[in-house]
Amino acid sequence: MVEAARLHDAGLGRRAIAARLGVPHEAVRKWLVKYRAGGMELLLKMGGKQSRYDYGTKVAAASAVVDGGMGKPEAMKRFGIASMKPLERWCRLYREGGAEALRPKPKGRPRGSGAKAAPRTREEELEERVRKLEAQVAYLKKSIALKAELRSRTGRRP
Repeated sequence: MVEAARLHDAGLGRRAIAARLGVPHEAVRKWLVKYRAGGMELLLKMGGKQSRYDYGTKVAAASAVVDGGMGKPEAMKRFGIASMKPLERWCRLYREGGAEALRPKPKGRPRGSGAKAAPRTREEELEERVRKLEAQVAYLKKSIALKAELRSRTGRRP
């Protein structure tokens, strides 16, 4: 990446840089966009730990691009954004839902849904017990019927 920036400063185009470094020219294009936007510091941030941006930075950058007409590379440089992708996503969300759409979402599984279920009444418990017993009776009747059918076909006891 640093070598690509050095070659760019020497006057080579991105295809020539890609050929010399043996990398796809699309990768060189992305490197050069970051280099032009934020200089060597931004380029050196690449490949490291993924950056996290606070709510204020997201809103300010998206607002500057969408409302203020600022170019994305300029916004990347001004707000210290290391990649074009998050800025594009913030702009899309900002257009769709305003600044509220950029608020951080809670992570993980949501807590239980509101109030706990009320304890079951004695009547509900008995109804459940009746349903279970009816299911057991139906199962046993079916089992007896299958055994009887098997006996009648084979003429012997299972």
